[in-house]
Amino acid sequence: MSTATREPRRAPRPRADALRNRERIVTAAREMFTEHGGEVPLDEIARRAGVGNATLYRNFPDRDALVREVVCSVMDRTSAQAERALAETGDAFAALSRFVHAAADERISALCPMASSTFDEHHPDLEAARERVEQLVEMLMERARSAGQLRSDVGVGDLMIATAQLSRPPAGTGCEHFDRFVHRHLQLFLDGLRAPAGSELPGKTTTMEDLRQACLERAGTKAS
Repeated sequence: MSTATREPRRAPRPRADALRNRERIVTAAREMFTEHGGEVPLDEIARRAGVGNATLYRNFPDRDALVREVVCSVMDRTSAQAERALAETGDAFAALSRFVHAAADERISALCPMASSTFDEHHPDLEAARERVEQLVEMLMERARSAGQLRSDVGVGDLMIATAQLSRPPAGTGCEHFDRFVHRHLQLFLDGLRAPAGSELPGKTTTMEDLRQACLERAGTKAS
């Protein structure tokens, strides 16, 4: 019997139709979570995706797995928007502004609250997606700050929480009717970020860690 070392067998690549089904499920879930909140029945998500319940559960064994995938997907799409903005070579503040408007269109305000209420926020997939977003947004802000266009007393947390709060109300509240106001209000906010600052902000610069801590405290209050 040969003692030659054998190469480990590679896991088979997912079939194209299986990948398409998974993407359809994630897209349908993102839409329905935004429209109705995180408690939408999974069979309704499967129906919108055009797949059977068995296909949904084969990809996502429980609700937490699906919600996590949707939140990571939105964060990945937001990161892609930030990368596109960083690739622009023109006005740094204009690139930051375009990113903020694009991030709002990803519906982060409707989906991000689920990240702190329905599953382990320290899951490695979620942490990796979150860190990537934070790093890219910090790079965008630092570029505008170095150009003397962004006021010095704002942080990534300030930008992201304002974008989330101004972009849409919580999921399941008829929020599609507010879309016409979103970009108008975001532009008012962005104008307030320009340097030189017109006033002194109360409190201190908000970081993403500040936001995570606030979410944990809020979740603890609800639990008690």
